[in-house]
Amino acid sequence: MEEVKKLTSFSKASGCGCKLPPALLHQILDGFTTGHGYPQLLVGNDKADDASVFQINDHTALIQTVDFFTPIVNDPFSFGCIGAANAIGDIYAMGGKPLMANVILGFPADALEVGEVQAILRGASAVCAQAGIPMAGGHSVNISELIFGLSVTGTANPANIKTNAGARDGDVLLLTKPLGTGILGAAIKRGLSNADEEKYLADHCSKLNSVGEALGNIDGVHAMTDVTGFGFYGHLLEMCKGSGLSATIHFDKLPLIDIAKPYASKFVLPDNTFRNSNAVKDFVRTGVKDAFAWLNDPQTNGGLLVAIDPAHLAAVEDVLNRYGLASFSDPIGKLHFTEDGISMNVV
Repeated sequence: MEEVKKLTSFSKASGCGCKLPPALLHQILDGFTTGHGYPQLLVGNDKADDASVFQINDHTALIQTVDFFTPIVNDPFSFGCIGAANAIGDIYAMGGKPLMANVILGFPADALEVGEVQAILRGASAVCAQAGIPMAGGHSVNISELIFGLSVTGTANPANIKTNAGARDGDVLLLTKPLGTGILGAAIKRGLSNADEEKYLADHCSKLNSVGEALGNIDGVHAMTDVTGFGFYGHLLEMCKGSGLSATIHFDKLPLIDIAKPYASKFVLPDNTFRNSNAVKDFVRTGVKDAFAWLNDPQTNGGLLVAIDPAHLAAVEDVLNRYGLASFSDPIGKLHFTEDGISMNVV
C-alpha cells in the first residue's frame, strides 16, 4: 500500500518561511515602483507595507492584499484555516475591515488527493465566515509544490489607515501574539513534534488578527504591521526605517510560545531564520544570546506589532481586553530618535 505523503513534504519551507529572503526581495524591487502618477494610491509598492491602499472618496479607501504560502502543518483543513487567516490579517494590519476574498491555489494534481484539496478549501471558507466575508472565487494551477492563500479586499476610512511608517519618537510597542511559529513549524517538518504541538500551532496560526480593525479607530495608534515571514526583527526594522527611529526591546517582555522553547534551545530553526538575520544584522545591537533564534524566526500569521502614543495606552488596553488579548497589553519596548542612525537594541 502506497504511503500517504504529508502536506509539509510538498515544500522546501513551511508557511511564511517560504518567502523570498529579504535581501533578494529588496534587490528585485530596487528602484521599481509602479504607483507614480496615481495620487489616490495612498500606499503602493514604494512602501514596505502589508497591503496597498487606494482612496475612493473622502470617507472610503480600498485595501487590497494577496498572500499565499506552503504548508506549515499536515492537516489539510488546518492548512486552509491558516492560509486564510494569514491573508486576511494584512487587511487588519492596516486598520481595515475585510470585505471579500478570492482563492490562490497551486498543487501537484497527480500527487494530492481531491479530498485533501477540498479540506483546504473548507478550512479557508470557515475562517472567512469567522471574518464575515465570502470566499467568492479564485484561481488554481497544477505545479510541483502545494501553495494556498487568498487575495483579500477590504476598506477603511482614509484617516484610520495604519501604515508601518507612522511611528513617532516616544511611542511604546506592543505585540499581540507570542513568537515561535517558525520554530514549531521546523519541528513538525522534521518529524520531531507530537500531535498536540501540531494542533497548538494550527490553532495559534488560525486566529484572526481582527483586533487590528478596532485599533485602527484609535488616533494614538501611530503605526501597525503584522509580524510574518521576515521575523520580528525584519518587520520592526521596516517600522524603524519608515519612521526614521530606533527601537529598544526588552527581551524578557516579549511573548514566546512555551512549547517551542525546547526546540529553540536545540537550534531546531527554519532556514529562513538565517536569511532573515543576514538582512538585519547591521541594525541589531544585543548581547542577549537567545534573541537570534526568536527574533529572526519567520512567523506565520503572527501578531500585530503596534506603535502607540503612551497617552493612549489605556484606550488600546481596553480594546485588547475586549478581544481577549489582555495578556499582551504590556509594552515590549519603545521607539526613539538617535543621531547615530537607526538601530534595534535588544536588552
